[in-house]
Amino acid sequence: MPDRRKQGEGQRLVPELPDVLAYIEALRPRVVGCALHRVRLVSPFVLRTVEPPLGEVEGRTVMGLRRLGKRVVLEFVDALFLIIHLMVAGRFRWVDRPDALVPARLTLAAFDFPVGTLLLTEAGRKKRASVHLVRGETMLAEHDRGGIEVLQVDLSVFRDRLIVENHTLKRALTDPRLFSGIGNAYSDEILHAARLSPVMLTSRLDDDQVDRLYRAVRETLNHWIEVLGGRFADRFPGTGQITAFRNEFAVHGKFGRPCPVCGNAVQRIRYKRNETNYCPHCQTGGRVLADRSLSRLLKGGLAAFHGRAGGPVRGR
Repeated sequence: MPDRRKQGEGQRLVPELPDVLAYIEALRPRVVGCALHRVRLVSPFVLRTVEPPLGEVEGRTVMGLRRLGKRVVLEFVDALFLIIHLMVAGRFRWVDRPDALVPARLTLAAFDFPVGTLLLTEAGRKKRASVHLVRGETMLAEHDRGGIEVLQVDLSVFRDRLIVENHTLKRALTDPRLFSGIGNAYSDEILHAARLSPVMLTSRLDDDQVDRLYRAVRETLNHWIEVLGGRFADRFPGTGQITAFRNEFAVHGKFGRPCPVCGNAVQRIRYKRNETNYCPHCQTGGRVLADRSLSRLLKGGLAAFHGRAGGPVRGR
């Protein structure tokens, strides 16, 4: 019998492109044009840079916000950039009160603005979230993994990047050197929408399959950007609302439940604490994939997914 325990229980995944944009759009009216009065480091280890000193941003006005892969970037005058990577369990919390009391148990840092306080929190014992302060566009670019922005390129650019290396589709989509902002959750949803197997090799895709994947990437990401944008239009996302497990997902986190398209049970491939979900009827010609089918690719691809792989891939 399928394991019908709550999907995603005890698991957290890195916020992906739609989630990071939801944070940015929620922060924009609250902090852009406001001075960052003070930064309070509850955990000194969250700060990964020493030059320029963090105190340089205090008193400076936030000029804009950017997304850099899965990172949130606050831009200040004089080309200062505060880069925040939430990693697996990091989340933002907004308190409508300046100099708010900081709950020490989960909070890593607090950013005090005239209208409220932005808290950087992280659940769990492994503290992986990070804050970097850099000066200049060149230093900022060093934090860019090199993946293309899939919503800003045409089909030919997408195809060239997809086949630059011969990987499975699951690994290719989640490699930040290839594509920016896509992780475990949305890659499952994209592949289901494209009716493609997660273990299919990029070298074996025909033109129709590449076109289906391109359209599925754009439609899936744009759909969730719109959904989350509407959901948090008048309120800041709660820490439990930025999650990789959503009831509206078709397959991700839905092991054992019926596929919304065909009604067949969603299957999974597990490797350590990571899980790939797919529908055999819609994606693999009815074939149930053994766990070992993805173990090798995930072993090689997890480093890229978690941001530990090498430098950017050169385009074809």
